[in-house]
Amino acid sequence: MAIRNLYAGAALLFSLFGAASLNAQPASDVLTWHNDHNRSGANNAESTLTLTNVNSATFGKVGFFSTDGVVDAEPLYVGGLTIGGATHNVVFIATEHDTVYADDAVTGTVLWKTSLLKSGETTVSYPQCDEIQPEIGITATPVIDLTEGPNGAIYLVNMSVDASGTYHHRLNALDITTGGQLFGGPQEIAATYPGNGPNSKGGLLHFFAEHVLEHAALVDWNGGIYLAWTSHCDIAPYSSWVMGYDAATLKQTSVLNLTPNGTKGGIWMSGAGMATTPTEILFLDGNGTFDTTLDSNGLPASGDYGNAFLELGIGSNGQLQVKDYYATDNTTAQSAADVDLGAGGAMILPAYTDASGNTQWLAVGAGKDHNIYVVQRNNMGKYHPNGGYIYQTLTGALPSGEWGAPAFWNNTVYYGGRQDSIKAFAVKDALLVATPTSETTNTFPYPGTTPSISSKGSSYAIVWAVSHMKTGVPDVLYAYNASNLAEELYDSNQAGTRDQFGSVQHFITPMIANGRVYVGTNTGVAVFGLL
Repeated sequence: MAIRNLYAGAALLFSLFGAASLNAQPASDVLTWHNDHNRSGANNAESTLTLTNVNSATFGKVGFFSTDGVVDAEPLYVGGLTIGGATHNVVFIATEHDTVYADDAVTGTVLWKTSLLKSGETTVSYPQCDEIQPEIGITATPVIDLTEGPNGAIYLVNMSVDASGTYHHRLNALDITTGGQLFGGPQEIAATYPGNGPNSKGGLLHFFAEHVLEHAALVDWNGGIYLAWTSHCDIAPYSSWVMGYDAATLKQTSVLNLTPNGTKGGIWMSGAGMATTPTEILFLDGNGTFDTTLDSNGLPASGDYGNAFLELGIGSNGQLQVKDYYATDNTTAQSAADVDLGAGGAMILPAYTDASGNTQWLAVGAGKDHNIYVVQRNNMGKYHPNGGYIYQTLTGALPSGEWGAPAFWNNTVYYGGRQDSIKAFAVKDALLVATPTSETTNTFPYPGTTPSISSKGSSYAIVWAVSHMKTGVPDVLYAYNASNLAEELYDSNQAGTRDQFGSVQHFITPMIANGRVYVGTNTGVAVFGLL
């Protein structure tokens, strides 16, 4: 019990102080996927865009930053950088052609451009699968640490294949002012882990570069860069890897496999990043082997955690380990039917006081099974075959499932499920209210949408979302009143062709900074702002 109380105290300190420190960074800085380590998706210091000026008369497409490949990763943003002797606000763009751009955020001028392909290498193609086409290079959203290196570093994982047909994944750290490699990088990614699953030999499971993909956004946590791996189109064999690297040296510090004696369990979360506090990492694992035989601590006896809501920490040996988890009572049947939790991302909520006066430290997640799950971070619930404890389940809240991640603003959780509207779920007495307070009048085709939010504190709150139409018509950027989602403020079709930007890939997340909205597309980044 003492350990639980100590852990809960650390979580409370983060809720009171950590979230504030994340929001205290300059308004222009977006250093990680969905803005902060909670993965709230909210820029709460945006004073330019308001409910009255975001409309087709005064707001629209103001630029387009062309790239050499598809942009799947969310663009990142740093204000006030000195590059080439001048000060710039900079947007960082990573492409599936293995190229990284630093562009002036207003003019689109390329300040530097770096290819991560080594001599004789190309990007990767899987013609048998249309998930990521026509090439795979940099898929996962990078992360920026302004304290590393002489000027700050942007960390990226790229995939390539050399002339001999060998596949590579590499961790890169680039100086944000020059694009040059830092810390002796790039670091070739390889790993082994005790286990007897596919691609194992002599009791060691080996990282299989050809069949894995870094889809989930990179995480900067406690001086390390953390990577979570999935498959590409479920091409076997693959399993569930999480790896840690020292941010200052790029040396591997920790490896964990979550299905070492089973199969699958990829961590993809539709591109979301794992959520973190100072003591924990939270995420949703994809369909894969789950050991229903538990040890005395309620953990899977063989270490297989497919299709689970997971909490990791650093053990006494300095290595990643599972601290807690939640698995549905029908988790094995869900995995067999590919109805897994891992389609969606996790989000940490602020500390709340429940109706009994108790403080609750919560996280939310959802996947393909139509439900929203709310877990206590200090008591997630584990696995019980006949139904066991979980803090809250909103059954059927997302009727067609979730292939994305939520956003949070003003005690409200926003979800944009597959073939569904965006819905606002209020938090009251440390519980999600089952009936949405509002929802959009339009729906979003597969895969749904991951919303982002801009506000000036509790004012001017706007929900932004991209719809991937997949019907040969232009994809659409939408803006809604966050307090009443039925009020559409703007969409990029309202002014005819003026604001249209072509097509985007799955799981595109809009990024808002300094009065502008940036949307990754198949040929570059579309930029929206006041006309």
